Amino acid sequence: MKNFQASAVERRITVTHDFASHPMEAGWASEAIFFIIVEEVSGAQATLETSVEISADGINWIDEGTSFAAIHSPGHYAAKVSHFGNWLRVHGKITGTNPAFKLSVHLHLKG
Repeated sequence: MKNFQASAVERRITVTHDFASHPMEAGWASEAIFFIIVEEVSGAQATLETSVEISADGINWIDEGTSFAAIHSPGHYAAKVSHFGNWLRVHGKITGTNPAFKLSVHLHLKG
């Protein structure tokens, strides 16, 4: 029987500049799905570019290679990850004029 964990990593936060989600320990899992739920977007040409990061120690982070499509509007977005060590998080870069995104980040793990 496989184990499963669903975590709300960030809940309804408003981000106006580059950010990183809280790190999650996921070494026991064989697959992960990050969900980003965007409730509100404001600002001219507001764009959120988000990618998955991994870490050997939970402190120093590198790009894992998985990215979400650029986000410009409210909606539900997902990215699957299957090769990682113990630590996972999402990193976001925000561009535009006075951009703001109200969002939540969820992580589902299975293994």
